[in-house]
Amino acid sequence: MAESISTPNELSPHAPRIVTVKIPPDRIGELIGPGGKNIKGIQAESGAEINIEDDGTVHIYASKAEGLERAKSMIERMFQEIEVGKTYTGKVVSITAFGAFMEVLPGKDGLIHVSELAEGRTENVEDVVKKGQIITAKCLGVDEKGRVKMSRRAWLREQKAAEAEAAGVTGD
Repeated sequence: MAESISTPNELSPHAPRIVTVKIPPDRIGELIGPGGKNIKGIQAESGAEINIEDDGTVHIYASKAEGLERAKSMIERMFQEIEVGKTYTGKVVSITAFGAFMEVLPGKDGLIHVSELAEGRTENVEDVVKKGQIITAKCLGVDEKGRVKMSRRAWLREQKAAEAEAAGVTGD
């Protein structure tokens, strides 16, 4: 047989696809959402069909690879945990006198304190960011109550250092 077929054939772009993802069983309700809102939204956006088992096994079926990958990434993102030291891009969801809240992951917001918005002193939060704006910030930590502390300033410093390194400038 190896002589006849030396390498496996590529899967036809028209062939149906299945992938399995595992989520914590106690968080199945989050995937389904109120009245099935979340799961219906994922299915509508991706064109995939999703079945969930009681043990947290999620089967994703799709006729196109793009739809399958879209549904899988949406589910994985929903159950992703925020990591300290990692950079996230998200929308500013609210502005307060002491800082701005950004959506770090779906349904998970983080505070960028006014002192972490930019270099130097920031008098007014809205001078730096506006509600609805997409921004990037680095996670500085998550406290015992689950509150996420973000820093746009730390991300800006990393960008500046990377640009300097790319230009061949050293900090010596």
